[in-house]
Amino acid sequence: MANIKYDIVKELGEISESSKGWTKELNLISWNDRSPKYDLRDWAPEHEKMGKGITITKEELKNLRDLLNKMDL
Repeated sequence: MANIKYDIVKELGEISESSKGWTKELNLISWNDRSPKYDLRDWAPEHEKMGKGITITKEELKNLRDLLNKMDL
């Protein structure tokens, strides 16, 4: 498996924490030296390991925000 290079440009916030110390976070991340995108995934402490997640553009994040604002939560 090829190495994946990532740079956490900005830590935007933590959504939750598991009993094992992993945190679900929203961050702005540059993957493989590309333009940064918004990323939601689980991270081990100190960001040494990561779980599966989703990466979306600013426009997709705005659309998600608008969709969530329409929901009765």
